[in-house]
Amino acid sequence: MDTVNLYDAKTHLSKLVERAAAGEEITIAKAGRPLARLMPLARRTGPRPLGLLAGEVVVGPGFDDPLPADMLAAFEGKRG
Repeated sequence: MDTVNLYDAKTHLSKLVERAAAGEEITIAKAGRPLARLMPLARRTGPRPLGLLAGEVVVGPGFDDPLPADMLAAFEGKRG
């Protein structure tokens, strides 16, 4: 694990992010005191299962119907 001071981290952030994305952990310190850790995101270990909520979510028959005028106005930021 590498330690980088805050000033250098600000100056070379894109390079540090690339290093972290490649698997390296980097500690960012200020005046020698560790403040943060830059590390790669966890990778998904397997595929997400399809149909996780099958049978639990129901879409009503009017799902695609136009919104009432007052609700449409609210979504558009207009006052009704």
